[in-house]
Amino acid sequence: MDGLSHLDDEGRARMVDVGGKPATDRAATAEAVVALAPPTKAALFEGSLPKGDARAVARVAAIQAVKRTSDLVPLCHPIPLTGVDVEVTEVDEGARIEVTVRTTAPTGVEMEAMTGAALGAITIYDMVKGIDRGAVIGPVRLLAKSGGRSGAWER
Repeated sequence: MDGLSHLDDEGRARMVDVGGKPATDRAATAEAVVALAPPTKAALFEGSLPKGDARAVARVAAIQAVKRTSDLVPLCHPIPLTGVDVEVTEVDEGARIEVTVRTTAPTGVEMEAMTGAALGAITIYDMVKGIDRGAVIGPVRLLAKSGGRSGAWER
């Protein structure tokens, strides 16, 4: 099982020991896109959805998701977060949720950023589903990461 650090010698899943790694400044940015019907997109960005300000709720949901990632993703380490930024912006398809997470820790925050973006998108869906059941979430993807042994990466 060479190269698969989340597997032990017998192929069983395990949480990697990061105790010997130095804490370094790390960051990751991820996005999720929610495709919306044009009238739904207009209502979202005008703030006239029946359920209220979906963008504000999605920002809070994304932050909560970032903070709970290690509870949701089985092999993620709980790590101290130093900052989370969430932006919900209008794009041609509908809405884009971008989440940037920062830490000083021995492991990265890519999963936290992607979890935040995904739950922000799910929250938008929840708040528009009454008027647009055809909304589609995706892609959810990592855009950039920095810090750690592997350094910086950008999509």
